[in-house]
Amino acid sequence: MNRSLYMVRFLLGLILLSSLVSCSGSPENGSSVFFGGEIVNPTSEYVVLYHNDSYVDSVKLDDNNHFAFELDGIEDGLYHFDHTPELQYVYLTKGDSLLARLNTVEFDESLVYSGKGSEINNFLIEIFLTNEKEEPLIKEYYNLAPEAFSEKIDSLHAIKVALLNELNADNQFTPKALAMAEASIDYNTYINKEKYPFYHKKETGEETIHELDEGFYGYRKNIDLNNKDLTYFRPYFDFMKWHFGNMSYMTCLENCSTNKQPVSDRLHFNKHKLTLVDSIVKQTDLRDILFRNVAMDYLLREHKPSEEATVFIDKFKSLSTNEEHQEEIDLLYKGIKNLQPNTAIPNVAVKDINNESVSLKDLTNNKKNTVFYFWTADQKSHFRNVNKHITSLEEKYPHYNFVGINLRTNFSQWKQLMHDYNLDTSKQFFGENFKELQMAMIIDGLNKCVIAKDTVVVDGFANLYTSL
Repeated sequence: MNRSLYMVRFLLGLILLSSLVSCSGSPENGSSVFFGGEIVNPTSEYVVLYHNDSYVDSVKLDDNNHFAFELDGIEDGLYHFDHTPELQYVYLTKGDSLLARLNTVEFDESLVYSGKGSEINNFLIEIFLTNEKEEPLIKEYYNLAPEAFSEKIDSLHAIKVALLNELNADNQFTPKALAMAEASIDYNTYINKEKYPFYHKKETGEETIHELDEGFYGYRKNIDLNNKDLTYFRPYFDFMKWHFGNMSYMTCLENCSTNKQPVSDRLHFNKHKLTLVDSIVKQTDLRDILFRNVAMDYLLREHKPSEEATVFIDKFKSLSTNEEHQEEIDLLYKGIKNLQPNTAIPNVAVKDINNESVSLKDLTNNKKNTVFYFWTADQKSHFRNVNKHITSLEEKYPHYNFVGINLRTNFSQWKQLMHDYNLDTSKQFFGENFKELQMAMIIDGLNKCVIAKDTVVVDGFANLYTSL
């Protein structure tokens, strides 16, 4: 990690938002929290604060694009704030007087904190950005033998730990804040270890999973698989997904396969995951979101209604205690059934450039096949690539009608993108209700597309890069 860059971000934070400080001051007592800031180039009128998956409060930006939360009696810990379509973590402790400044053009990269509570938050965002930058490097490491891979990964881990120790010596984090900072380092490292056997096999072309000695997963003996404080922390949850996927695969490989060849039945494998989570994880929220993840993963990859899928959903419902998750899985399965060939295209509304509602059915063409594809403003490289790809597809397939649906973007931002990139507004539409579109069109990735003829589905699970 670039220590000087970290210091620049920290020092910039110290001079931010003097007007907010002078107007709001510090919390009146040691149990309250002030969290405010400035958003440059806002994409929404509001900032919304959540704790875990529960709504806490929302505030409207003022005329200077400032926001301010004054919170009493809240629990110390990890929160996240949403400025549609972006969100990021913030760690809040009683007595904090925390200021944030960011520019939505580079949301994460520009985010900087100042005031009481800034040290832990600047550290968390810096680790987040460092992990993003390391991804291409780590991808190259998957070719290495296990010992060499561990050495490289452990070296990157040690650099971050050294920085944390230095900051903690200066600032003396609370035990809970220090644990969160350590988790931000540790679990991204552990994810790479859990991925290794599968990515190594893929990168090297080896026929079987590489043998690993007992020390490779040495960190597992210190893992808390029921950590309430980390349940909604992305690195921890991502680790849990990879860990249980890895454990299920290896258990199945050992007990259910022949000649070290894995069982290819996805129902079989995902029932293993449900059983493993059920036997190990006791923390209710964590259990439920892991069960949900397994069910979503199975159904989104299965794509076809079947007796086996129904059996799986029944098994999921017998384990999950979250009624919203159960309803979500039912809705997802209904969406899958409604996207089968020869069914009617879902009657979902989107907005045109004039902010008028129009049904997807009305966007189909009775003389051409229609391809619905999806994009979002916060995936800039995908946005550029997909526009380039659509141009080539339109030249190659003039008998197809390509319709772009924007997701998770502010309407005014979407309109600006239409202008900036000179997009054909007769073929571009704004998806206002992301959840409804996601479930109706089963959007499991931005390369997903749906092909229709007139108002009838031809292929509900096509890929924009491989199906045409």
